[in-house]
Amino acid sequence: MKKLRVTIEGKAYDVHVEILDEGARNAPTAARPVETAAPAATIAPAVVLAAPVASAAAGPKGAGDVPSPLAGKLVSIDVKVGQAVAEGAQVATVEAMKMNTYIFAPKSGSVTAVLANPGDGVEEGTVLLRIA
Repeated sequence: MKKLRVTIEGKAYDVHVEILDEGARNAPTAARPVETAAPAATIAPAVVLAAPVASAAAGPKGAGDVPSPLAGKLVSIDVKVGQAVAEGAQVATVEAMKMNTYIFAPKSGSVTAVLANPGDGVEEGTVLLRIA
């Protein structure tokens, strides 16, 4: 057994960890029962991750859809409906954690729709605009 300290969201927990690989080469292979109950003070709280929630603007993705690569605030849409864009041209900017992420056109074409406005909060995968 090894005693470790784990910090979760600023709160420290002392935990006991059994190292299963130590001495495995020299130990017999017979099965032995494992005690599953542990004192309440040594169990860290479980972290539950929720499944991502689809945004209302995040419908089925088409070939010309330009989705947000991450959740954040839409800083700018750098193109207008009807504007021709080249593949790789910057079309939008999303801010997350005080850092800007630039979004580039996945293909050449013409902007057919702008589906989000600067200042909007967007989820990962939200379609920002369409290029045909």
